[in-house]
Amino acid sequence: MNGERPKRVVVTSPWTRAARRSRSYPIVREIDEQSEVGALYMRSLMRTQLRLGVLVVLLVCGPLAALPVLFSVFPLTKTVVVLGLPLPWLVLGLAVYPVVVLVGCYYVWRVERTEREFADLVEQS
Repeated sequence: MNGERPKRVVVTSPWTRAARRSRSYPIVREIDEQSEVGALYMRSLMRTQLRLGVLVVLLVCGPLAALPVLFSVFPLTKTVVVLGLPLPWLVLGLAVYPVVVLVGCYYVWRVERTEREFADLVEQS
């Protein structure tokens, strides 16, 4: 090397944000006017939220409904005592609530993320 630094070259893209924003009919307007395209975007958002809601209901109600069946199928669980309480009381009275709270937190986090992604999609168009 002869001690000279290579010349800096700036590389830019012809696709800039300004070029994307120059769309003649933005999605926000499509949604506001309730056009076919706007309805499609809203149905997509609602379908995603419905899918998440059904998942949460299955995660909470499925195991919760299975617990009494489990206790009936295995009668030995009715005789087990933990901390002075029968196991079914302990599970149904204490162990269920942290699970419900965690699933609820997951649901809120996913809904907020979905709405943020939808808002970003609408703003980019």
